[in-house]
Amino acid sequence: MGSWNWERASELLPLMLEGLRILLFVTAVASVIALGLGLVVAIVNRSAPRAVTMPLFAVMEFIRNTPVLVQAVFVWTLMLMISGTSASAMWTGALVLGVHYASYTAEAYRAGIDGIPKGQWEAITALSLPKPRAWFAVLLPQALRKSTPALGNYVIALFKEVPILSAIGVAEMVTQVKGYAGIHYGGSLEGFTIAGLIFLVISYPVALLMRKLEKRLAN
Repeated sequence: MGSWNWERASELLPLMLEGLRILLFVTAVASVIALGLGLVVAIVNRSAPRAVTMPLFAVMEFIRNTPVLVQAVFVWTLMLMISGTSASAMWTGALVLGVHYASYTAEAYRAGIDGIPKGQWEAITALSLPKPRAWFAVLLPQALRKSTPALGNYVIALFKEVPILSAIGVAEMVTQVKGYAGIHYGGSLEGFTIAGLIFLVISYPVALLMRKLEKRLAN
């Protein structure tokens, strides 16, 4: 392995900052999908008949128990076969990551919903509250309070998994380092070191914030 080269590091930095912009965009889109879809799945699992919840459970289990890399390549290939042209790797990757993590956030929401005291459910029934009002005015505010720390941790995990999407050509930071190293036959040491530091600088403060939030919500 060669020694550290500051000139290569300075050449890589602009490329990696562009990759970071794409990485943050994919993280934001995928997080919106994961948090929104996971909530819908949790509510449907709680309120729909078994004819709906059983197939939904099977789909979520399949998604949760297969690698996100395999899912990304499969969806990318499927979209290519259907459309005949390459779809946007960035949007495809965000969709796959979002749906994959929705299978986890749904479980976090479920745990929050299950943590609501039985008396709350009995009071809703006794008052004959309409379902939408019961969910949005009574149940979800309590469930979200219990689920927020776990949801925050899943968003951090999702952020750190975006480099997997380099397999379908998403030009995030790691892809930029690989591309540079392939052309210049060097720069991997500098690039992956900088990438690791950038991940640490972004992830660690968010993780500390989540711990503080978890302690605050527990009181």
